[in-house]
Amino acid sequence: MKTWPMKCGHSTIAHSLRTHSAFIVLSSMICPVTSIDADNPAVPQTAPDSTPEKSEAKLDARIETKFDIFGSLPQQIDAFVMGRGMPKFRGKQLRTWVYSKVVNDPELMTDFSKRDRDEIANSIDLSPGTTTVRQDSSDGTIKILTQFKRPVGVEPAITETVMIPDEDRRTACVSSQVGCPVGCKFCASGLLGLKGNLSAGEIVYQIFALNQILAQQQEKITNIVFMGMGEPLANYSSVMKAIRILHDRQCFDLGARRITISTVGVPARIRDLADEELPVNLALSLHAPNEALRRELIPWANHFALEEILQSCRDYFDRSGREITLEYILLHNVNDRPSHARQLVEVCKTIRANVNLIRYNEVEQLPFQRPRSEDVLKFQSILRDAGINAHVRKSRGRDIAAACGQLRRRTQEGKQLEGNQLTKEAAVDATARRTLEVIQ
Repeated sequence: MKTWPMKCGHSTIAHSLRTHSAFIVLSSMICPVTSIDADNPAVPQTAPDSTPEKSEAKLDARIETKFDIFGSLPQQIDAFVMGRGMPKFRGKQLRTWVYSKVVNDPELMTDFSKRDRDEIANSIDLSPGTTTVRQDSSDGTIKILTQFKRPVGVEPAITETVMIPDEDRRTACVSSQVGCPVGCKFCASGLLGLKGNLSAGEIVYQIFALNQILAQQQEKITNIVFMGMGEPLANYSSVMKAIRILHDRQCFDLGARRITISTVGVPARIRDLADEELPVNLALSLHAPNEALRRELIPWANHFALEEILQSCRDYFDRSGREITLEYILLHNVNDRPSHARQLVEVCKTIRANVNLIRYNEVEQLPFQRPRSEDVLKFQSILRDAGINAHVRKSRGRDIAAACGQLRRRTQEGKQLEGNQLTKEAAVDATARRTLEVIQ
């Protein structure tokens, strides 16, 4: 069984947990989708245009062989600096500069000698990504596109990260993959297909990049949700290592209960997560109250039965004591009818869960519409009348295309002629099939 130091006492990330109630939140950017695990040899990495074996070799390659500090735990950093002829305490100093002072320019690390600063610059990758686009919303939400290094000839890895302010919280919505293979019918992330997994360091770097922005106001990220591009549990080992780094007192020092993993539902990985004995929050992207509608909206639901997913969530609660959050995107005249609300009540009776309802943000070229306010209130009242604590979360960043995948897609398509939509959908379907083969 895997273990690591746990830090309790932190506040829960995006929602309060109640013992017997379901809590429903409507948001505008949650659409995780299932993909693949880059670091697990049993689940090789897959790209839309390659076999798993070729894809793993191609996408895991890096331009430089420098030390990946953002993907390393404290003991690994200490071992590296000692291997470069520096005393062990230099590792702690380096972490202080990077994680506490949010500095990644060796020339500013004034307690290092000139020789050591040169060594750090030449041997450690302190800038694995570059922010290529930044958008600021009128409500304080910030969205950035980050391009990560890839070898020549390999398509650049571009991901989205969002900072959501809410009173004294600064929540980072991070990506775990570049695109997605599932192609959820209402989500922009899957329109360009899956391009690959992010490494642990690339996941962690997204937090660092936001902290650099927030440092200008003497603020920093307080909470993290894996609700951006990709399926976190399908890139399991990279995501879990990133969480360990984010949680470590010598790194970002974020409490586990300030971290939420959102999944479309990978039962085996949910059970693995329970074995980690780390009290992170688990959110299940439900989006439909019955199997038939869920399979229509989420193609991959054809391969993971809803009851099997729910049972793995029950197992997670039994092992961790942490209630599950059920996420539910409301789509006008698709899943927002009173009959759907009554069916959702029945699902809630079978599991100790909070439920997050999500008010849909429209995506260009997709037929789905945002629900009407009166329909949202009616849906909420049915749930509340049944004893479920239903909350409508405020939509954030609507003026900057904050829904998952929109900014990346617009940027990508602005640089090239838009391909035939049928060809894109065929690529997504082919990727999903290959991905399912290696996960199952």
